[in-house]
Amino acid sequence: MVLFQQKWDRLRYGALFLCCLVFAACRSGSQSVLKSPDGKIVLTYKLDERGRLWYQLRKNDTLVLDSSRLGALLSQTSFEDKLQVLSDSVYEGINDDYVMHNAKRKQNHYAANGLVLGLQNEEGQHCRIIFQLANDGLAFRYYFPDIKTHTKVEKELTTYHLPTGSKAWLQPMAVAKTGWEHTNPSYEEHYEQEIPVGTPEKTGAGWIYPSLFKSGNNWLLITEAALDSQYCASRLAAQSPNGIYHITFPDSREEIVSDGILPRSDKAFYSPWRIVTVGNLATIIESTLGTDLAPPAMNTDSSFIKPGKASWSWINSKDDFITYDEQKRYIDFAASMKWQYCLIDVNWDTKIGYEKIAELSAYASRKGVGLILWYNSAGDWNTVKYTPKDKLLSHTGRQQEFKRLKEMGIKGIKVDFFGGDGQSVIRYYQEILEDAASYQLLVNFHGATLPRGWARTYPHLMTAEAVRGFEMVTFGQADADKEATHATMLPFTRNAFDPMDFTPMNLYKIQSSVQRKTSSAFELATSVLFLSGIQHYAESPEGMEKVSDDVRDFLRSLPNSWDDVKFIDGYPGKYVVIARKSGENWYVAAINGEEKPRDLKLDLSFIHSKDGEMFVDGKGSTLITHHPVKATNEVLMPMESYGGFVMKF
Repeated sequence: MVLFQQKWDRLRYGALFLCCLVFAACRSGSQSVLKSPDGKIVLTYKLDERGRLWYQLRKNDTLVLDSSRLGALLSQTSFEDKLQVLSDSVYEGINDDYVMHNAKRKQNHYAANGLVLGLQNEEGQHCRIIFQLANDGLAFRYYFPDIKTHTKVEKELTTYHLPTGSKAWLQPMAVAKTGWEHTNPSYEEHYEQEIPVGTPEKTGAGWIYPSLFKSGNNWLLITEAALDSQYCASRLAAQSPNGIYHITFPDSREEIVSDGILPRSDKAFYSPWRIVTVGNLATIIESTLGTDLAPPAMNTDSSFIKPGKASWSWINSKDDFITYDEQKRYIDFAASMKWQYCLIDVNWDTKIGYEKIAELSAYASRKGVGLILWYNSAGDWNTVKYTPKDKLLSHTGRQQEFKRLKEMGIKGIKVDFFGGDGQSVIRYYQEILEDAASYQLLVNFHGATLPRGWARTYPHLMTAEAVRGFEMVTFGQADADKEATHATMLPFTRNAFDPMDFTPMNLYKIQSSVQRKTSSAFELATSVLFLSGIQHYAESPEGMEKVSDDVRDFLRSLPNSWDDVKFIDGYPGKYVVIARKSGENWYVAAINGEEKPRDLKLDLSFIHSKDGEMFVDGKGSTLITHHPVKATNEVLMPMESYGGFVMKF
């Protein structure tokens, strides 16, 4: 991945740096302003009297980020203060077009203007900060060109200063090595909603990305992209005095090899892109900045990369039913629903065995279903006993296992229980992805980090958990009680840029004492609202029999990927209405995250008065009812308490 990243950066920025040098030589003074292509977002920077670098961001002349720091402390040198700006060059007309099959939009176009600051510290060492400003937000990253010996990034000085009065919707980072079998952090906490900026994160572990803020009438979504194996994942620090959020690095325990936390390199290198999406809620839902800034797809045969849907027994019957007969039943279930995959979860190697799994794979293949197998990633960094375990720790081990899987006809792997966000863990993720591509295996990461745009670079990364998903609802009533408001957070945050394995859609009931609070139409709507390259559904064969034929037919024909997206209405944690397009068909899905019913007035004029069908909450034993609907500029739709609906035009 590092070599691939460097090649991409040379192609993308090589000519740019040459132009910058020419511009710097030709110009006197300095340019301190960068504007987005439409001129509505403006970035300014300045050096203060101590030689520290600051930036501000405005939209429509309104301050959205107040004076915020830039800089970094390296083990060999510092870019904290006493800096000089040697060059300051604006460039226009950045354009990039790319295709994704497991995201909100198939055909994507990125357009931006750029600014490169050439900095020098008092030791004569150099750093460049590359800014890009698009109509939907800001991205910037650091480049360290003078590195020739082993060097670590000990601290980034980057901050985001939210103006006074701003609000935040943030998820706490779990404390490292806590939780079940010491498997934290895995991005599986509840969001704190609409809290004043500056509210401390109580455990000291910080806040995860994407981080959502509202500043005046503008919304901001902060994340990162282009995270490669030289760097660690970052987060926002726990303390944010006066609304100043600092980027911080992982806990020292989030490593899988000794001294495996901090970014390091022995040659020139880049940081990940720091991304701030800016606009209204439609901007947040429709933006692709999180993948726009990711490196393009790796060079591999992509014929095996096929999005789809999957049956999954474990979400219903848990560990004791990872048996040959139960998995055969769920293969039949997938085939009957025209779903492409069936996931076989923990301990399949001991409860079923490789030979019998090969039999199931052949049986599934005859029915048009591919198998996905679960793996424990863990070495000695957690205590999870589930198997297969320790098969993926080395390149040689992965080659042997993946070769065997390919010979068995297995289509993909689900790898679970990672050790955090340190540089050594990030390298492990990417090694798995690179080796899986060589054997044409699809990948799903669980108990995992946020993918941060990896699904563009590694298109066989179909999905990742990094969410408090439906399995938590099956574990306890407290999570079931919060499911509705939690689900209405996710399109604005976790699922904004990256595929998410929430494992949605339990239409009938949970097979335990837990009582679901959401309606069946709410659950059906999540099949459209939530984005995942492979959508693992939380319904059983018995539960599917409880809904009508037209609901089953709707699910059989539901697209495996989407061409476009449009935000219609919503508010984080309260409700959301989103339209997705596939071919000539539009799907409109909505969920109510609140106990009180809600009446909606929807403008569907973009669907041009087409006739369609809708699925809404039924009464009594009728879980979901089916009615005609017409797309007009004023469609009146009631939503019940924790209810929802889906339309198809």
